[in-house]
Amino acid sequence: MFARLKRMVPGAAHGPPAAAMTAAAVPDTGLPLPFRITVCGIDELAAHRAARVSHVLSILDPDWPEPEVFGRFGEHEKLELRFHDVIEEDPRSVVPESGHIRQLLAFGARLDREPGAHLLVHCHAGVSRSSASMALLIAQAVPAQPGEAIFAEIMRIRPQIWPNLRIVELGDQALGRNGDLIAAAHRVYRLQLGKRPELAAAFRLGGRGREVEAALRVARPAPDGD
Repeated sequence: MFARLKRMVPGAAHGPPAAAMTAAAVPDTGLPLPFRITVCGIDELAAHRAARVSHVLSILDPDWPEPEVFGRFGEHEKLELRFHDVIEEDPRSVVPESGHIRQLLAFGARLDREPGAHLLVHCHAGVSRSSASMALLIAQAVPAQPGEAIFAEIMRIRPQIWPNLRIVELGDQALGRNGDLIAAAHRVYRLQLGKRPELAAAFRLGGRGREVEAALRVARPAPDGD
């Protein structure tokens, strides 16, 4: 699925490493994050070797080899999660499960105890699993922030995101967000489809039709006077 994502999502196939800039390298939006963040794909990892990353969340397909580039990073703490980029149960795939979310959130909780932490989250394309996981980590760190602000911050850093809905749903439940993160993810899909309507057919073909339908259900603002 990740190869298809790199072809489908704006910027994923040929975006420069600058597309994964850290929060400190882009204009401040006022979102009070207790750690610096970077989101990227496997092909971009080498560009962050000297970024003084302190923590890495590495999300890989179950049969994918561990990227050798991490041996050239400085000392860092890493959590590796392995599941496919799918949103529905499939006997041919390892789907994201609640156990993965528990590991993810336990890893994120340790970030608050380390001043100056710099977290890098990557999956294969830096678009789907990584953006959804980053949203959960930010939501845990700054629980008063609404989901829309959280995803806006991730899109500011990584404009081409299309968060994995299953991860968002599991995390929303684990964090007690009452659907706030889910609704925000739906708005991200709608925004991306507004830029590239052809993505709808591609994601449906890839087994992600539920995300497309969610985007189409997002209510448009009512005209004045209605």
